[in-house]
Amino acid sequence: MHVTRRVHLRCLPLITITWSLASWFPNGLSAASPNEARLTRVNNSVQLRHPMRAPRQGSLNDIVDEETVVRTSKNSHAELTFSDETVVRLAGNTAFSLEDGTHDLKLGEGAVLVQAPKSANGATIHAGSVAAAITATTVMIEYYPGVCKFLVLEGTGRLYRTGHLGDSVLVQAGQMVIGNPNGAVSDPVDFDIARFVKTSRFIVGLPPLRSEKLIAAESQKQQREKSNKTLIDTNLVIFGGGTRVSLVGQAQTNAAGQTTAAATTPRPTPRPTQEAARASQ
Repeated sequence: MHVTRRVHLRCLPLITITWSLASWFPNGLSAASPNEARLTRVNNSVQLRHPMRAPRQGSLNDIVDEETVVRTSKNSHAELTFSDETVVRLAGNTAFSLEDGTHDLKLGEGAVLVQAPKSANGATIHAGSVAAAITATTVMIEYYPGVCKFLVLEGTGRLYRTGHLGDSVLVQAGQMVIGNPNGAVSDPVDFDIARFVKTSRFIVGLPPLRSEKLIAAESQKQQREKSNKTLIDTNLVIFGGGTRVSLVGQAQTNAAGQTTAAATTPRPTPRPTQEAARASQ
């Protein structure tokens, strides 16, 4: 993944990220009710676990109701679609459930991409002690004990710590927040939307998201800012998950771009901050 900085009164690094899955209804199907979702994509091993029923293998068009945990294994992916056309895509090694429809989505661990269309009522994603409130937005959130990443591809989202009044931040398109979910919410930094779209398994090789044009418009905006030198590439890279930021050279950056979300043209940055994003799942 790649980091850049913005030449403004605030200096924020631009980061590159990867992820995604397709937002589409096979055969025009929709979820059965507002408090349920339908499995619209199943790849490899996807289990449905409910406290009152025996676990079973998930299949295309299965209904996922409240308290059912959708669990993907390594190298597996899944997609859920709600009746309001909100789409949730699950990466490998992810546990995800819902209560009260999109009003209470729960990420037990792993990573998801959520597209909440303008026509929907919005969604709240809980991940440990943090939550993200989104409306008319496409976001990705990754959570493991001690690590949380939240990024916005288009629209605006708010990340906050539950039970901590005022500990929240508004995250714009092309920005992300990374840190310890048990600590104070940090300021957002910039990430490279174009790199994310080109390398993300949430997107590559899958039908386009409904918000594809909106994401492309935000990416083009970043490219114009790069041309105007208000957004500058750096050589700060995060390899895979976690929060460790590496300072790399051009050769390392190019090599990383083939397997993760690596940097573009490296530039020095006077004030690197804690930024990163998960490599493709």
